[in-house]
Amino acid sequence: MPEKGVHLMNHKDILSFEEITEVVSVAVSEGIDKFRITGGEPLVRKDIVTLIQQIAAVNGVKDLSMTTNGILLEELAQPLKEAGLQRVNISLDTMNPLKFKEITRGGDINKVLRGIQAAKNAGLKPVKINCVVFKSSNEEDAKEVKEFCRLNDLQVRFIHQMNLESGEFSVVEGGNGGNCIQCNRLRLTANGMVKPCLFDEQEFSVREMGAEKALLGALNNKPLNGCMNSIGSFYNIGG
Repeated sequence: MPEKGVHLMNHKDILSFEEITEVVSVAVSEGIDKFRITGGEPLVRKDIVTLIQQIAAVNGVKDLSMTTNGILLEELAQPLKEAGLQRVNISLDTMNPLKFKEITRGGDINKVLRGIQAAKNAGLKPVKINCVVFKSSNEEDAKEVKEFCRLNDLQVRFIHQMNLESGEFSVVEGGNGGNCIQCNRLRLTANGMVKPCLFDEQEFSVREMGAEKALLGALNNKPLNGCMNSIGSFYNIGG
């Protein structure tokens, strides 16, 4: 989150659970069966467990996961698992409590560590750790995160720091994100825009066009390669 805070959306502009579930249903009918809830931070949304339950109930959803900072996961891991969530990715950029507090503007790394354990106990498998690096996974913080993952049976993915406006991104170490050649991902924003690529300014409104036309519009206009995005920010379109 930016140091000066974020511009808040009007509640009426945010998709309801019913609207999100409708988009999922239409996506399934078009052959999409893998869904990830991300953010921002999805666990701060009121009744997030209910949303997971509604999405999981859509016939044809085969893979349902979430990316979270893990702060609230200790109390929500088991309810999310029971609602139908299958696995989680948890952000962890350092093992140093003071540095973690600085990076997250006041976060408590112990809450994240307890959230990781809660996810494992709940059977959210695999638990993957997302670690942002500046240049490489050989940085000291990254090496400590890697060792923590090795000792705790966690999968780690190293994500190079990205910049939407300048178009800086690269392939994720340990994952396939950032690989334009094989990318088939679409993103639905909180206010109902389907985006074919983070590093592209195109978006298609499910409210104005309907879910099917918006999804197909994004799919048919997906760029061969990511370029840049000067009108979006990670906090409002997701990371």
